[in-house]
Order: sequence, then structure tokens, then C-alpha cells
Amino acid sequence: MITFDNVSRKYGNNHTAVKALNVEIKKGEFFVIIGPSGCGKTTLLKMINRLISLTEGTIWINDKRISDYNIHELRWNIGYVLQQIALFPHMTIEENIAVVPELKNWGKTKIQKRVKELLEMVGLEPETYRQRKPKELSGGEQQRVGVIRALAADPEIILMDEPFSALDPISRTKLQDDLLDMQRSIQKTIVFVSHDMQEALKLGDRICVMKDGKIVQIGTPQEIVQNPVNDFVRQFIGLNNVYKPFDIHIVMQPIIASNKLGGTIFINDSFATILEKLAQVDCLGVQEDGKLIGMVTRVSMLQYLAKDSLERGHGHG
Repeated sequence: MITFDNVSRKYGNNHTAVKALNVEIKKGEFFVIIGPSGCGKTTLLKMINRLISLTEGTIWINDKRISDYNIHELRWNIGYVLQQIALFPHMTIEENIAVVPELKNWGKTKIQKRVKELLEMVGLEPETYRQRKPKELSGGEQQRVGVIRALAADPEIILMDEPFSALDPISRTKLQDDLLDMQRSIQKTIVFVSHDMQEALKLGDRICVMKDGKIVQIGTPQEIVQNPVNDFVRQFIGLNNVYKPFDIHIVMQPIIASNKLGGTIFINDSFATILEKLAQVDCLGVQEDGKLIGMVTRVSMLQYLAKDSLERGHGHG
């Protein structure tokens, strides 16, 4: 779908923002790029829709070089969502969503139908919202409109550059959940930049960890948690405490009948042992004195890891 073939971007002052990148993003994949500030993740993203030109190498979309596409045609087929929402303030929500469909000469009825279905998809009642101006919406609502505006002309690819990082934690969690639900039904190819490990572990089919313009590791959330390639990745996801005594109660939950236990661990097992087992199954029972006293899920462990890394300052790049 999107292939980076030995791609570099250099700036005049001998600064190389990205160095000889080779990566393939698959069709329909939710691909998250993560790393500290200045690691090249936004540069990588902006090269896909030619907002930043590459110095060396080639980027292909559907086996065609991006330089061979007409620039407008390329961008119309790529939705783009930023941290700064950038809705047009003087236009209504409906007019904001209709920008690209109008450029593509869609008919009026088709556009209205599309606006209605997109607003419904993110839980904004069309009759209430379509005639409002951006300033009448909360930050979370504006960001929802930013996301569906990127989807309006049904692009194959959506680029998202830290789209939720300016929101409060509750709006942010809600939008992440909405985005995951939406992706299940629309199956777009999403390239998502984040500096938040918790967000990356929650959203990504695969995660690409970057540092100093290079790719350090690419893998599924489980692969990265279970097999970090080096200390940088281990530190970034908060695994440095992996062999120290661990209080299982932090992540333990009551047993729920609907959760199928994939095995059991003991109350005093090491963190590494628990992680290793959770890489194989979604849910483990916790045993103490021969009795089951609770369960640990893969999700609760990933959330703990990410929260732990944020609190120690590794989550913010």
C-alpha cells in the first residue's frame, strides 16, 4: 500500500530529519509511529502527502511513485488530521466537511447524505450540528469533525498527526475508542503519529518506534512489549522495572465469568513471567494458596505499562 524505499530527508544545515527509511504499511492497517520529540515521525508522515519533499529514495502508494501523482489527486485521496484542528471558522460544520467532496465535484444530494452519515458515525446529531459554526463546539466535538472531514471524500489513506494530544484525558479516551470502532467498519489505511505509548499500544495494529530519524523497531504491541530490541525501547515503554518485585494487585481485577482464562499465574510471580504468559493469552487467573483470587488481562497490563512510562516522563517526547 505505502512503501518507503530508502527514504531520507535532509535540511540545509546538515541536519538529517529521517535517515534511509525502509518500511511498508499494509492496506487497511492502523500503523502508529512513536518516538520522542524531534525523532522524525512528523516528517515521515508529511512526506506521504508531499507536504515535505524527500531528499533521497522513493515513496510508493499502490505501486506508483508519489512523485508521479498529480499533487491534488494525491491529496484528495489522503485524509489529514492535525493536532490543531484547523476547521474554517466562518463556515458551518456541514460546509467544513464538504470541502473536498465539492472539489471532487460531488452532487449536492450525495454531499448532504455523506455529511449526515459521518456526523452520525461520531455521535453528533446531524440536525443539531450541521449548521453550527466551529466556535459553538467543544474541543472534543471539533476534533471529531476534524476526523470525519478527513474521511469525507472516502480516501484510502488517513494521516493523523497527534490528533488527540491537546484534549483532556476523558475526551481523548472517548475519541480513541470512537476511532477504533470506526476503523473496524471503514478499514482505512491509517498512519498515526503519537508520543504517547499508552495511545500507541491501544490503537496500533503495528507500532514503529523511532529515534534520531531512524526506525528502531517495528512490531505489534505484543511483540514490542514482549521483545523490546534495546534499552531505548524498553525505557520508552517502561519495562526497566521488569525484574523487580511487582505488586500484582495494581493490575488485578475480579474474575468475570465472560472472560475465558488462558492459564494461571501465582501471586508472587515476577513481572517478566506475567508478561511472558500474557503475550500468549488475553487473560490469566491469579492463584494464592491454591485458590483463584482474581485475574489479569493483557489490556490492564498494557495500560499499566503505558501509565507507568508516562509518570516517569518517558511518555512525553
